[in-house]
Amino acid sequence: MTVTQYVLTGRCPDKVGVIAGLTTTLARLGAWISESSHYGDDETGLFFVRAVFHINGSEEETLQHLRQELKTFRTDFSMELDIRPTARRMRVLLAVSKHGHCLNHLLHKWHSDELPVDVVGVVSNHDDMRRLVEWYDIPYHHMPIQNGDKRGQEKRMLQLMDDAQADLLVLARYMQVLSDEMCRDLEGRCINIHHSFLPSFKGAKPYHQAHARGVKVIGATSHYVTSDLDEGPIIEQETVRVSHSLSADDYVRLGKDVENVVLARAVQWHAERRILLNGQRTVVFPPGI
Repeated sequence: MTVTQYVLTGRCPDKVGVIAGLTTTLARLGAWISESSHYGDDETGLFFVRAVFHINGSEEETLQHLRQELKTFRTDFSMELDIRPTARRMRVLLAVSKHGHCLNHLLHKWHSDELPVDVVGVVSNHDDMRRLVEWYDIPYHHMPIQNGDKRGQEKRMLQLMDDAQADLLVLARYMQVLSDEMCRDLEGRCINIHHSFLPSFKGAKPYHQAHARGVKVIGATSHYVTSDLDEGPIIEQETVRVSHSLSADDYVRLGKDVENVVLARAVQWHAERRILLNGQRTVVFPPGI
C-alpha cells in the first residue's frame, strides 16, 4: 500500500486544546506523526504549529480528503492551515546581478540534491552569470532595465514566475530595490540576502559602513522582502568575528561565505515550510530543534 508524507502548518489564536484537537483528528484519519513543533506567542496571542505525518494512500486519493476532514478542526480554532505533500518540491526562481557567490552556492547545493527545491530558472539584469547558469542546464533570462522602465522589467519578471509556476523568488545578491508594487505582489514569496547583521548597516555598502564603525563582528541576514528596504521579517542570521587589522575588502571576502550559508538555510527552511509569519517577525522551526 502507498504511504504518503505530508507537512501541515497552521496559525491561530492561542487557546486550550489546539494540539489535542489536531492530533485527535489526524489519529482518527489513520495518520501517524513523525515530527511536531509548536509555539504560543504571549505577546501576539497567536499559536503556531508544524507537523509532518504519514498516511496510507496516494497523494491523489488523500490530499483533498485530508483538507475536507480537517475543516471542522480549522473552524473550531479559527486556524489558517496548509497541508502539502513533502514530495512536491517548491519551484524556485533565482535572481542575481553581478555577484555570483550566493547563486553558485545555491546551484551547487541544488545540483548535489542537498536543497529540496526545483530551480526553474535564473533571471538577471546583467548577462554576467549566463555561463555559470547554463553549465547547470538551467534557463537564463537576461532582463535588463530598458530606458529606465523598472516597473516594466518587474512585470516581465512576474510573468516569468507565472509561466514557470514558481512558488518563490530568491534574490541571490540581486542588487535592485524592488518597487512597492512588486513587494506587494510577492508578499511572503520573496527572500533576500542582505550582507550585514540587520538592523545594523542597511542599504548600500554595508561592509564598508561596518568597517568605518570599527565593529568586531560582521554578518548576513536573510529576510522576506517588503516595501520597507531591508526591514522585512528576518528568517536567519549568522556572524563572523573581524579585527582592526582587516580592511573593508577583507570584510567583503569573509562576509561572502556567511551570506552563502545564511541564504541557503533560509531557502531550505522556507521550502520545508519551517517558517511562519508572525507580524513583522517569524516563527522558525529549524530541523533538529
